[in-house]
Amino acid sequence: MIIVRGGGDMATGTACRLYRSGFRKILMTELEHPLAVRRLVSFCEALYSGSCVVEDVAAVRIGSPLEASKAWDKGMVPVVVDPENTSKDVLNPDVVIDATLVKKNLGTSIKDATLVIALGPGFYAGQDVHCVVETNRGHYLGRLLFDGAAEADTGIPGPILGQTARRVIRAPQDGIFESDLDIGAMVKKGQVIGRVSGSEVKVELDGILRGLIRPHNYVSQGLKIGDVDPRGDAAYCSTISDKARAVSGSVLEAILMRFNTPKEHPRM
Repeated sequence: MIIVRGGGDMATGTACRLYRSGFRKILMTELEHPLAVRRLVSFCEALYSGSCVVEDVAAVRIGSPLEASKAWDKGMVPVVVDPENTSKDVLNPDVVIDATLVKKNLGTSIKDATLVIALGPGFYAGQDVHCVVETNRGHYLGRLLFDGAAEADTGIPGPILGQTARRVIRAPQDGIFESDLDIGAMVKKGQVIGRVSGSEVKVELDGILRGLIRPHNYVSQGLKIGDVDPRGDAAYCSTISDKARAVSGSVLEAILMRFNTPKEHPRM
């Protein structure tokens, strides 16, 4: 039984990989009002709409971890509001995966399960968790770390057609985000795609809105609220990214290393 903390695109890519690999008892825990940008590939959307499908895997909102088995019986991934991950105390999972990607540890402990995995920086393997998965793009993307931490957050998104920071849309100030556009809309450099408490939100390059947070939510200044993909391919909006597939494969590797190899494995 696996608990995934977080319900954004990286967490969802991980859950889909595990589901397709035969792990069907997966529970995802999230904030009450998640702010996922790539909403079409994020299971946290089930908290707003009741259910959702990413590629060929379905997720459903549940009211408590005790309802998880009903979702599993239907072949669905349950998602529950539980930012503190108290679900672990109810279900006693074999694996806990911290996929919140907030660059710091918000309470995940190496004692939470037989195997505890964290994605990205903010965790020290061997102390906070058993294993850390590198999430920084480059040669070491997906590397499993059993001692030490992932590379520090650079604050610069990975390049797409040479575009890095310009493809990320950030809130110009604190306030409520409003927009009439949908994910998948084509946009032009300088176009106003929404407002935060009256302040215009503009894009800095031509492309397609690959991600956009839900309107009517409160955002803080500088928060990532959207993503423009200069490749302009609508299919990329609704499919799991290359990065999520790489990281999720490493999570699967870590689980198989722990449970499909002798207990005296030197690293697990």
